[in-house]
Amino acid sequence: PSINHNKFKYFILLMSHDHSAVTPVFVQKGKDVTLDVMTDGFHELDFVLWRFNTSSVIVRFFPGKEPSVSEVYTGRVEFPQKKYSVTLKNLQESDSGVYTAQLIGSAETQTVAEHKLTLDSVSSSSDSCNLTVTCSTQDSDITSRVTCDTTTCHQEGGESSKVTTSGASLRLYLVNSTINCNHSNQVSWTKDTKETGQACLLPPGKNQRQNNQLAVMYSLEHVVIVPVLVGISVLILVFVLFLCYRRRRQWQCKCEHFNIIPK
Repeated sequence: PSINHNKFKYFILLMSHDHSAVTPVFVQKGKDVTLDVMTDGFHELDFVLWRFNTSSVIVRFFPGKEPSVSEVYTGRVEFPQKKYSVTLKNLQESDSGVYTAQLIGSAETQTVAEHKLTLDSVSSSSDSCNLTVTCSTQDSDITSRVTCDTTTCHQEGGESSKVTTSGASLRLYLVNSTINCNHSNQVSWTKDTKETGQACLLPPGKNQRQNNQLAVMYSLEHVVIVPVLVGISVLILVFVLFLCYRRRRQWQCKCEHFNIIPK
């Protein structure tokens, strides 16, 4: 199966106040974003409500009172100096959606701001020696086929590139045995690489198993060789001592044979 690696991610913030113009604002994952409203025509007694995906309430602005933050967003919402604006902190994938500010006055309820947060990502995948590699974002992707032999890799058709509908650019190219997936937008540039040469030569995990086998063999060699060396040394020492003992006995015998005792 293919192995997917999700790397650098970012949000697209679409802002619309009059539903006639949409301005994209790019915010990286984990960063903060401030949602503003146009306060022209607001009155002191107006009640403003921020919603997420039309159902979840983020914060309520009551006339003459402190803002009331929903329990789910406690600790994640701050209030800049601009009235009725909110700052969402540490954006995550689950924060993608539509944020709406509603003005509830004495006459009618109006939508005074609408922000759409969507997630985009870059990923790559590879499998086996005939590699199908995909460099993708949420709204676009490019795919290329790479064939590797024991020494080199070849990308069919050469380098691939594309500009997405959101203005991001994708580039997929091969350098020696390394596949490179480049992704860039208005706020960031990311690069994901995958080594394909070794993947073609050896199945996943084989290198690790070989290393483990070498380590075991190395340990066994020391466990076996050390006792053998000690045993051989002991045998040599015993043999030398035996020779010395034997030579000493022979010398003593010769001395006794030629010993002259005076009478």
